[in-house]
Amino acid sequence: QVQLVESGGGLVQPGGSLRLSCATSGIIFRLYDMTWYRQAPGKQREWVASITSSSSTFYVDSVKGRFTISRDNAKNTVYLQMNSLKPEDTAVYYCHAGQNWGQGTQVTVSS
Repeated sequence: QVQLVESGGGLVQPGGSLRLSCATSGIIFRLYDMTWYRQAPGKQREWVASITSSSSTFYVDSVKGRFTISRDNAKNTVYLQMNSLKPEDTAVYYCHAGQNWGQGTQVTVSS
């Protein structure tokens, strides 16, 4: 059974940082491209960042220079380090691999 479990979300002030984690099981993690998406209230789900199986990384323009996606194949886990957070980063963040989704973790950026 495939499981993707996100963690690390929370409430942070503008300019702050959070590190999201997505722990996976039931997949050969090292073979998968991994992606983070987010969905803000009333908006469509949006692609945020991807890391390929060979660790190439890609970002939506709005997070370039602030977010970093990384992976640890030994831990079957993908991370999203988020710095210089803005209120517009507020959303539920989802991990995605193949056709599998996690349950999401809430990130709220507010003073």
